[in-house]
Amino acid sequence: MSVITPDIEQDTSEAKTRRGTLKAMLGERARALGFATMRITRPEAIPAAGDRLLTFLAEGRHGTMGWMEANADRRRDPRHLWPEARSVIMLAMSYAPDEDPMHALAEPMRGVVSTYAKRADYHDVMKGKLKELASGLERESGAPVKVFVDTAPLMEKPLAAAAGIGWQGKHTNLVSRDDGSWLFLGAILSAADLEPDAPERDHCGSCSRCLDACPTKAFPAPYQLDARRCIAYLTIEHKGHIPEEFREPIGNRIFGCDDCLAVCPWNKFAEQSRETRLQMRHELDNPPLAELLALDDAAFRLRFRGTPVKRTGRDRVVRNCLIAAGNARDPSLLPHVTSLLNDASPMVRAMAVWAFRRLASANAVSAARTANYADETDADVRAEWNSGLSS
Repeated sequence: MSVITPDIEQDTSEAKTRRGTLKAMLGERARALGFATMRITRPEAIPAAGDRLLTFLAEGRHGTMGWMEANADRRRDPRHLWPEARSVIMLAMSYAPDEDPMHALAEPMRGVVSTYAKRADYHDVMKGKLKELASGLERESGAPVKVFVDTAPLMEKPLAAAAGIGWQGKHTNLVSRDDGSWLFLGAILSAADLEPDAPERDHCGSCSRCLDACPTKAFPAPYQLDARRCIAYLTIEHKGHIPEEFREPIGNRIFGCDDCLAVCPWNKFAEQSRETRLQMRHELDNPPLAELLALDDAAFRLRFRGTPVKRTGRDRVVRNCLIAAGNARDPSLLPHVTSLLNDASPMVRAMAVWAFRRLASANAVSAARTANYADETDADVRAEWNSGLSS
């Protein structure tokens, strides 16, 4: 697709004043809507990010996220997504926790949910606010707009860095000197010519806490991520069986991972969200594994309605809970695990076998294998039973 580069409005004093007025209006309305920060950049501001994306894809580090490869050309430049775009307004909203999320890793009988997912789905919360802000801009400028919240092929983190909200740290996530690492991002593309902000420089220095904290060594080098080793990818995006080498390092993380974010020293400046709909929901605050292992599809949908967890689906979340149960090594979970040896989902059955072998006695494993193995048709489940013969 060719990129249309519109003629830039003559940079007169009047035009500068109008752009400044529009920008000030946007900033004031953004703060009133609960956004922590608003900054502006140009759609052509991130050429290096597109090259890094192609390298990431060529090395297969996106794993099974085929949608990244399918939209690579559109993702590299916002003008491929919308050729009329002249300005990119980037918005950030805080979701900082009120305590260190890593403390829950010491409670093996609870399933740790990533901080961002312990509340209403941020897509729903932010999109309405972005539309309200964008409609005001459209009225004032007379130029069309488009709104995006992590659902289109748009590289939000590089754009946010180019706009000056923060910089991409060594863990590849955005870091802000004012708001730390706990930020939701949204974007408004506008055909209006707005004054861009200066990009933020990197302030990571010699710090490597985020790299050192990763349980699965998902960072081949600073500023590089291999999603195939990332717990967030494995527990949320990956639809198949989780490789055995990652199961113990996953610990009791059942939906995402906050480790590389939580250890960042810039978080000391982060403030909790002012948006009431982003307050943490009690039922999502690291629930007991016993409760989660008992969920059928209907109960799962009811418990996680309106949250990011619901999109992943019951089978994958229960798969993750079974890994956590196996890592807990607590025999009180054995009845819940045993009931899932005959689950309708082969993926759940396979992880139930793995967890069962870690919780049950050798005699119980032998008896269960005799009872369940003969009629098993799924190759992955059979492999888990066979693995037990030599473990």
